[in-house]
Amino acid sequence: MIEGLVAGNIWGEPEKRAGKNNSIFVVAKVRALGTQPELVIVNVIAFDNAASKALLALRDGDAVSLGGSLLPKVWIDKQGVSRAALDMVASRVLALPTAQTPQE
Repeated sequence: MIEGLVAGNIWGEPEKRAGKNNSIFVVAKVRALGTQPELVIVNVIAFDNAASKALLALRDGDAVSLGGSLLPKVWIDKQGVSRAALDMVASRVLALPTAQTPQE
């Protein structure tokens, strides 16, 4: 794997999941700008507690920067066009979550 940094926007909602032996992890998808105008989908998984908590605080569309191990991939869309994707094991998350409106 490659160590790298990725910046983009959260796509959908991050999810907390439990694996074997009740290990907890968080998964998310990030849309990162690739070659104009193409977007690269980054499939993110976080095992680190701090990274997991930071991802869970984010919502769809929030800007995020991630550091961790990257694995480049290619997938074929419904039109038969090859698209780039990345799998990332995030060890660091830098983000400013969208401001929440106060509850009355």
